[in-house]
Amino acid sequence: MGLYGERIGAMHVVCADKATKEIVISQIRGIIRANYSSPPKHGAMIAAAILTKPEIRKQWLAELGPVCKRMTEMRVALRSALEKKGVPGDWSHITTQIGMFSFTGLTPEQSDKMVKQHHIYMTKNGRISVCGITTKNVDYIAECIKEVVTAK
Repeated sequence: MGLYGERIGAMHVVCADKATKEIVISQIRGIIRANYSSPPKHGAMIAAAILTKPEIRKQWLAELGPVCKRMTEMRVALRSALEKKGVPGDWSHITTQIGMFSFTGLTPEQSDKMVKQHHIYMTKNGRISVCGITTKNVDYIAECIKEVVTAK
């Protein structure tokens, strides 16, 4: 469960060896020190209320279903539009990823063009909000991706 603006959850890291694990743990400890010193409790209290009261949990799950379904449909629509337009590359990762965001695979330069030339906002690493994709803009997004991918 994630709550916007409330810090709840867990982070898991799998390392190849013990030496890497020690380096990662050292870095993570530095980042999360403030959380240990003064952890927020509001998010955890909200999550506990939702997840431990059967009637509220049932309502949350009922509302969560359509949201997840829509994101899956928009992923399928974007991949389909990219493939129909013949955008070079393998776009299967769009539909194998999960969640509210998708890493498109666009380079920082391509992502910058998406923002500056087409007003499609994403991070420099090509991460785009799936929730911002609609049936009305998916073809435009795919066309813009095609333009930046095929630009010389």
